[in-house]
Amino acid sequence: MDQKDIVQFSLRTLIHQRGGMLTSEGWRQQFRMKQPGKINILVCTPSSELIRNILVLFLLTVTSYTFTNCHAEEIKTYSVGIVPQFETNRIYAIWTPILDELSKRTGYNFEIIGSPSIPEFEKQFAAGLFDFAYMNPYHMLLAHNKQGYVPLLRDVGSNLHGILVVKKDAVISVEELNGKEIAFPAPNALGASLMMRSDLDSIFKISYRPKYVKSHSSVYLNVVLGLVDAGGGVQKSLQLQPQHIQDELKVIYRTQEISPHPLAVHPRVPSEVHEKIRQAMLEFSQTEKGMSMLNKVPVKKLGRASYSDYEPLIELKLERYYIQE
Repeated sequence: MDQKDIVQFSLRTLIHQRGGMLTSEGWRQQFRMKQPGKINILVCTPSSELIRNILVLFLLTVTSYTFTNCHAEEIKTYSVGIVPQFETNRIYAIWTPILDELSKRTGYNFEIIGSPSIPEFEKQFAAGLFDFAYMNPYHMLLAHNKQGYVPLLRDVGSNLHGILVVKKDAVISVEELNGKEIAFPAPNALGASLMMRSDLDSIFKISYRPKYVKSHSSVYLNVVLGLVDAGGGVQKSLQLQPQHIQDELKVIYRTQEISPHPLAVHPRVPSEVHEKIRQAMLEFSQTEKGMSMLNKVPVKKLGRASYSDYEPLIELKLERYYIQE
């Protein structure tokens, strides 16, 4: 085989390696000889058909590379549920900046899944809809039993307790609410409803007409407007109300204290992921910017949470007051 045959064979091999898209007929070979029997310069001039085929091959290669890399670098998105203590726009205003910051620190994306009411929120976590969920302590027990959710973080700077409020100018005791109408956010709101209704029955032994108004904010507004005689809430949600609402209310009873709302995670989320998120949240909470955001939740001091923090709730036997909807 002479040198010209070797060159042609090499070209055919290259063409074959490219899947047969190119043809050797597409090349016009020119040789210049400076010394007999030795090739000094090989000039391969592609034909127009060959150029077109090369461009197609190039585009296919780039497209395949781009798709492969985009797929490999796809950012994971996790769903987040928030118990609707407040109206929807307020919840988004509080949590969107927090989750945006968490995304920057972890590289994950987070999507809030809206819940129009507490009963709907309960159905959603019972079905395992959320990867992460901020829920009340009794929800933590239910979510753990139904889906295996575990708490990651909670406010370790203060505890949760229910409050019973009336209009500031009302001269009334708890016992005098017998036969009256009392507003609650929802049947299964923990401090504001479950614990409060339990105490009204077992401690004060009064009868009353419950009115469920969907959110803590609505409870306070109903009381201020005189639409009900009293309302159940929690101290933290009262402190987040506009000042003119707070000024129109007074607290006439408080329940016992319990560990506050946790941020919980579904067991399908890998442990290394939720540990990374927990650490990022703890570090974020140590910054002035972080605490400013978390205070709106409200969280006074963020810390680790465990299921044992919520086991004392079992002794309260609140299932008597839990209403499945």
